[in-house]
Amino acid sequence: MNNIKLFFLLCILGFLSTETGFAQNPKWEKVAPGVWKTIIGTPDDYNLLKAAGSIPLISGLDKMAQPGFPLSQDKITFRINEGKVALRFPLQKEEQIFGFGLNFQTIFQRGKVLELHVDHYGGKDNGRTHAPVPFYVSDRGYGVFVNAARYIKVWCGSAVRADSPAFPEVRDRNTDKKWSSRPYSDAVEMLVPANGVEVYVFEGPTALDAVRRFNLFNGGGCLPPRWGLGFTQRVKSLYTADEVRNEVKAFNDHQFPLDFIGLEPGWQSKSYPCTFDWDKSRYPDPAGFVKEMKDQGIRLNLWTNPYVSPESPIYEPLKPFYGSHTVWLGQVPDITIPEAAEILGNQLLKSQVEIGVSGYKIDEVDGYDFYLWPDMATFPSGKSAEQMRQTYGILIQKLTADIYHHRNERTYGLVRASNGGASNLPYVIYNDYYSHEDFITALCNSSFAGVLWTPEARNSKTAEEWLRRIQSVCFSPMAMINAWSSGTKPWSFPEVEKEVKDMANLRMALMPYFYSEFAKYHFEGTPPFRAMYLEPGFTIRRTEQAGSADLNENPYAEAVRKEMKDQYMAGENLLVAPMFSGQTGRKVVLPEGKWFDFYTGKYAGAGEVITVEPGLAYIPVFVKDGALIPMMKPQLQAPKAGEKVDLEIRHYGTKEGLYRLYDDDGETFDYENGAYSWRELKVETLKNGKSKTSISSAEKGKPDNLGTISWKEMTTAF
Repeated sequence: MNNIKLFFLLCILGFLSTETGFAQNPKWEKVAPGVWKTIIGTPDDYNLLKAAGSIPLISGLDKMAQPGFPLSQDKITFRINEGKVALRFPLQKEEQIFGFGLNFQTIFQRGKVLELHVDHYGGKDNGRTHAPVPFYVSDRGYGVFVNAARYIKVWCGSAVRADSPAFPEVRDRNTDKKWSSRPYSDAVEMLVPANGVEVYVFEGPTALDAVRRFNLFNGGGCLPPRWGLGFTQRVKSLYTADEVRNEVKAFNDHQFPLDFIGLEPGWQSKSYPCTFDWDKSRYPDPAGFVKEMKDQGIRLNLWTNPYVSPESPIYEPLKPFYGSHTVWLGQVPDITIPEAAEILGNQLLKSQVEIGVSGYKIDEVDGYDFYLWPDMATFPSGKSAEQMRQTYGILIQKLTADIYHHRNERTYGLVRASNGGASNLPYVIYNDYYSHEDFITALCNSSFAGVLWTPEARNSKTAEEWLRRIQSVCFSPMAMINAWSSGTKPWSFPEVEKEVKDMANLRMALMPYFYSEFAKYHFEGTPPFRAMYLEPGFTIRRTEQAGSADLNENPYAEAVRKEMKDQYMAGENLLVAPMFSGQTGRKVVLPEGKWFDFYTGKYAGAGEVITVEPGLAYIPVFVKDGALIPMMKPQLQAPKAGEKVDLEIRHYGTKEGLYRLYDDDGETFDYENGAYSWRELKVETLKNGKSKTSISSAEKGKPDNLGTISWKEMTTAF
């Protein structure tokens, strides 16, 4: 009898440990330098980190300070009820939150209610987006990541518990002007539809440190090949080989930079759904054509989506691995199953990669409920439709990236969906939305999400708008014109052709700088393009004045906090403030310290708000005091492996300068085995007041692709 009682008691205790309505405090374990993990309940076997397959870059994490667990552990609670995990993390008064994925209109997330759900971007920041990464960052210097491939609901400082120790004062709306429809909330709360979940906390001590640690834990940021940072043109959908040849010739005739061409659906024999095989009427000799382009220094990137046509050579071999629902009548392969991934991967390898194709644009893995599989779909692996929706973009990125990695060739491509854990995958997100202003907000937000985003240019109503878009594109992770529909060329607006070309040449001139910044993304986790709120010396409170609210339109509306979402940092030294169509001037908020105009070297200001009127030809760019910017002579294509490059090192301001310049072969993964070098560029002030310049020598046996080095003082006096 006692054994029976004991058995039932153990059963009850086991049930309570996983299914309870009572709040509990999780137990935290340090799993990497500055990274803490807890396991709550019984998590799904499949999650975001497993989909990405990333391995933490411990060498980078080891170099970071470890200030300790950044939150009060007794204020972090969870409960499990009805197969859902409720998480609660504390918020301080005046604390601001960033993140929760690739948002396009808002940077401040406090007060938001979201459902993190992979989807196309529909014009509203509600959590349905191309990369709904369940990671948030606090301006208090920490980050939180929920490792679940689920539709996660978020109440970010928007809900007030009755038992909150910081319960706000109850006010009378009739008489008290301080009454608010959104009273103070002291927590970030999340609801995960699963029986358990893994949660990670990332130490700071700054917000940038938390972001860096998140990226390093996910393998470090991607390091593109040098050619990936050059200029790219995506041609019209049904272009033939001859039309592509003409396009390349036109770029050469205009002496316009071009590193890679994007072929759209017409390269395939059938698309929507796809055959993953060449159309022999448009490309009768694929191998010869790819070689011809490569001999001219032009790489090819191929559009595809992963939905299999009945006419594809891999349709029958993949039959055992299809899900229950189709997309555009194409079968959806369950590529979480290794055999399915191998069949699809081999088709891409044999038909395209082995003949020299350099990368992919992976379309339509993001959303539109009208064409993607529904949530009741089933897959042969047993993974739910929800889990597949949240990770399919990661899976296809990893499948294609692994093909190139195994061949020791770097790639750089485009994708419509990603998620947490995929920072190291060499893809840039794009979409069909086309607001220039919102594209810049997305570029800022990408830095909180461990993803890259391009504010691509497609077409414009005016020459002014075209130039303004090109200027932003040239200060982004991928300098791309996406002319699949419009057929637009860089010179399509003759009245600004020179200015567009000047911007493209500036992009090429800055390649040594941008390449070094991407290396820091990989080895140190620092996003190469990032929001101002990650910049030291940028004070959030100075830009957080309240805007107005229309109470006639919405009687419960609140004044909206103004965000700095139209300027950003490009690498460690450049502040970029894009201009939009119709603007003749704009305000720029400079962080602490002295800043200088990039083009002239003139003093611009220090820790203040300035107004600039740059004229049509320029995008406002400002440089930190003491900054060194390595630049090369503009070329039509990125430097090849082993090509010596002459550099001009520009020094701005009056402070001494130090910059770490990165070098490797620019094409392979040999850097993973130590085949890279960091060269220190220095400007020092001697006792007599004169400047001394120096560059450290390359280590023996390490890459040394530097030619002649010259120095230029950009600031003489102010």
